[in-house]
Amino acid sequence: MKPAVILFSAASVSVGEKIAGATGGSVHAIRGRIDTADAQVDSAVTHIRDLFQAGTPIIAVMAAGALIRILAPVLNDKKNEPPVIAVSENGKSIVPLLGGHHGANDLARLIAGVLGGHSAVTTAGDLRFGIALDEPPQGHILANPQNAKSVMTALLNGEAAHIEGDASWLQQSNVPRSDTGAVRLIVSDKPVKPGALDLVYHPKTLALGIGCERGCDPGDVLVLARSALAKGGFCEQSVAVVVSLDVKADEPAIHHVAAHFRCPARFFEAPVLEAETPRLQNPSEAVFAEVGCHGVAEGAALAAVGQGGELVVAKLKSARATAAVARSQAPLLETGLAGLARGNLFVIGLGPGQEDWRSPEASRLVGKATDLVGYSLYLDLLGPAAAGKVRHDFGLGDEEERVRRAMELAGEGRDVALVCSGDAGIYAMATLVFELLDRRGVSAAAQRVGITVSPGISALQAAAARAGAPLGHDFCTISLSDLLTPWDAIKTRVKAAAEGDFVIAFYNPVSRKRRTQLAHARDVLLHHRPPDTPVVLATNLGRDGETVRVVPLVDLNIDDVDMLTVVIAGSSQSRVVKTGDGKCWTYTPRGYSAKAGSAMNKDAAE
Repeated sequence: MKPAVILFSAASVSVGEKIAGATGGSVHAIRGRIDTADAQVDSAVTHIRDLFQAGTPIIAVMAAGALIRILAPVLNDKKNEPPVIAVSENGKSIVPLLGGHHGANDLARLIAGVLGGHSAVTTAGDLRFGIALDEPPQGHILANPQNAKSVMTALLNGEAAHIEGDASWLQQSNVPRSDTGAVRLIVSDKPVKPGALDLVYHPKTLALGIGCERGCDPGDVLVLARSALAKGGFCEQSVAVVVSLDVKADEPAIHHVAAHFRCPARFFEAPVLEAETPRLQNPSEAVFAEVGCHGVAEGAALAAVGQGGELVVAKLKSARATAAVARSQAPLLETGLAGLARGNLFVIGLGPGQEDWRSPEASRLVGKATDLVGYSLYLDLLGPAAAGKVRHDFGLGDEEERVRRAMELAGEGRDVALVCSGDAGIYAMATLVFELLDRRGVSAAAQRVGITVSPGISALQAAAARAGAPLGHDFCTISLSDLLTPWDAIKTRVKAAAEGDFVIAFYNPVSRKRRTQLAHARDVLLHHRPPDTPVVLATNLGRDGETVRVVPLVDLNIDDVDMLTVVIAGSSQSRVVKTGDGKCWTYTPRGYSAKAGSAMNKDAAE
């Protein structure tokens, strides 16, 4: 992920731009301070914390102490923290504060070289040996991190290491070496029982191929997969990827196995697997007739490791599944895995528009997404969170097109955020996602994507909060737009809600061409509740120009309402109370005062 370069003053622009150029990062600044910044933010504290929680590397031209204090409340997982670097305004001091072994130390050295400054790397292993033994390079995993401290202590005290296995990254380090060294650094895809001064590294060299029937029991498939590894004498931690045929991209058993081995799943089209037929040990005409290739488990495993790899465990079969293992010549890196990932569709509600009202989950999913799809205004509301993402902008009225585009992009293996305002499931795009699935309105690949619907603060919640508590008792929502719902059906719902004495939140109350529906609703309500019933008019919630007014139902003027207004009409029980500062608040009592023992009930009786 490309880093965010955070600037606070015009004096830091030169340093920041050099850093961004060297690292491929984008410049972020407080709104109004630096016009040339790639992203403008309202709150540096909130933005830095959001970036950190989304896993974005942070390079901040600011005091190290200030940056530490900003991030302190969100520090909770050393193993997953992104690189965080503080750079002095003159560019002379570059301090990796967090994620030193996750790239911060290397970034600090790169920045120091560009700026002519000093990288203040403090990790002992990095300083002495040019390597972090407890954080091996991508494609390797340390099996016994509990031994790292004692091994580093021994090496720092003069012991030498004996290196076993193929590990050019260890050979190229400054670790002292000897064939009789007390420390052993072992690289193997086989199980190893380490001694007290041993570190065991498992290279990610294995591709686990799986074929299974639809709806196969995930536990049974996992048992078969583990049996295949055990047959070859391989370590489970060396599994780099679980692979199968593309039509299995949404098969729970495949993802269950991948989750067990903590590795990604990748999928291949049938012609790709068919090309592996000459290397299969167990080609099957029956499989070819069924899916278009002569072997799924063996073919997928071989496709994953490439021509230089080999099949090391031939197909094992259970009643409903198959498994095979192939080994690559070098570790398989997640960033360059063959095959197609199962794409993900994140249907995200941003809330009414204010950054503070965006949920942490929504921010995290936006950070994870490669592509953003939505109405241009909603994508703009993301501000700097959209930096570095591929935008797919749509206008109003293109709802089905934008949802289909988002699903098809996810079907290509991308992580796609379909961005809505408010809550994605309330008069927004989530329902259209499932409607397209239900009527097979997208490609087969798009029907197999993973789907996450992330809630947001709805406009009715925001309006209610700004006005007080008008939704304190039973309420409903009604859209007055007749573009998708017949007007006769809307009239029936308005009448029923009025008769039921519900508080009603009206969405889409008017448009430029549609001015009569809200007037009709007002007139219907006046037949069922008092003329002084409070009505909340909330416009531009969470954005510049926000206004919230409360008017009596009888005085509701349609010309005071526009397309950006949410209208909440109280029930016959809704009230207005004025506080000492002169502000009027609307609320709908739930009846607590009538409960036995209520202090309010006693006061009323007295």
